[in-house]
Amino acid sequence: MTTDPFLDQIRDGVAAICSNFPGKYWQECDANRAYPEAFVQALTESGYLAALIPEEYGGSGLNLTAAATILEEIHRSGGNAAACHAQMYTMGTILRHGSDAQKAEYLPKIADGSLRLQAFGVTEPSSGTDTLSLKTTAIKDGDDYVINGQKIWTSRAEYSDLMILLARTTPRDQVEKRTDGLSVFLVDMKKAKGNGMEIRPIRTMINHATTEVFFDDLRIPANSLIGEEGKGFRYILTGMNAERILIAAECIGDAKWFIDKASAYASDREVFKNPIGKNQGIQFPIAKAYAHMLAAEAIVYRAAATYDNGQDPGAEANIAKMLAADASWEAAEACLQTHGGFGFAEEYDVERKFRETRLYQIAPISTNLILSYIAEHVLKMPRSY
Repeated sequence: MTTDPFLDQIRDGVAAICSNFPGKYWQECDANRAYPEAFVQALTESGYLAALIPEEYGGSGLNLTAAATILEEIHRSGGNAAACHAQMYTMGTILRHGSDAQKAEYLPKIADGSLRLQAFGVTEPSSGTDTLSLKTTAIKDGDDYVINGQKIWTSRAEYSDLMILLARTTPRDQVEKRTDGLSVFLVDMKKAKGNGMEIRPIRTMINHATTEVFFDDLRIPANSLIGEEGKGFRYILTGMNAERILIAAECIGDAKWFIDKASAYASDREVFKNPIGKNQGIQFPIAKAYAHMLAAEAIVYRAAATYDNGQDPGAEANIAKMLAADASWEAAEACLQTHGGFGFAEEYDVERKFRETRLYQIAPISTNLILSYIAEHVLKMPRSY
């Protein structure tokens, strides 16, 4: 853990907010598949969700390290930042590549919570993480773009006012590079719903508010385009690295929660007249999980520092996400095993967190794709796919 006084102050502030949303709150949201509106509102009012928005637009103007600290603390406190974390990395697309008019129009409203930017429309059923093969199209027609296609795993679409949408504006067979021909748009979802856009919830094993979104001749103003037409893939890459670092920080928070929970239970739970934590069979998995968490934490904040220094964090971001996801899952296994049958009881909250942290082996990028990235881009091996 960092000993930076400023970051420690952030941790304390976030922890104070999270103390008003104990495990019972999250259990009820999970049981009812409800969006944690009160929690998101509290984070918004405190300014934490505007951490990465510059002060001139009403935000805090903090760096990615501070943002990672915020999300880590939410998860360490037993909460889940999935309801709101997208706002931190999606708004960067507007900040870095939007016009002055777009930044002035949207960033202050995102900062004060009057507009919510939580939806990120990239993944499609037929392409998955092969983003360059996406089929959703945006065709220029006068003063509009006409959108047709489908997105999947677009989380929080039902609770967002705005969506960052990646669509193809030039057919693949008409571009010189595979990375060309994709464009980014800022979609006003309130206007789009029922006018060419349909949202269908997907029920999953965790309360992630994820959906599939259908576009059928949706017309959006031409000034919805962010940056240059055809350059969208480059625009979202930086956001993807930020996403992986922030998700990795959440994994570290989960791992710390599981380790603290397991250690406390092992010290208190008595079987055969002794605390079960006295047995090395209980101690060692928790201790090993802690060691792996500590190592992963170092890489996560190294990746954040690399990003903050303006360097390419591609390798660090991917490695951090993989190691942190592994650490959280190892800690989850140790915690559930330590609790035994009680770990499956909802009141202990272990089973909810267990389900939630399992996601990070798969998303926002799978472990196998990260290994392929390391092999090709870091170790210079032949491309495997």
